[in-house]
Amino acid sequence: MTKMMVICTGDAGTRFDRDYYANEHLPLARACWGEHGLESAEAFFPYAEGGNWISIGVYTFSSEQGVHDALASPKTRQVMEDVKNFTDSTVVLRSLFREF
Repeated sequence: MTKMMVICTGDAGTRFDRDYYANEHLPLARACWGEHGLESAEAFFPYAEGGNWISIGVYTFSSEQGVHDALASPKTRQVMEDVKNFTDSTVVLRSLFREF
């Protein structure tokens, strides 16, 4: 199992619609990437005084290759084009985590 984390950053003026992200964007990602082994998608909204992380999306795939295949898929365009519907943040970090 491999987890891809996608972190959006910003400040108090950054638009981010948590409801849309959790209820529209994550299901879209599951629909587009399920064929590549996406098993689940979760949303976390951290808080730290002075922090700039707005959201953490955790996408769990059955394999690391599945992550690479999903990101190379033509359907990824649909996922990325949806970002403007819930935020004007820029994604600053995309990381892979593997069990060991």
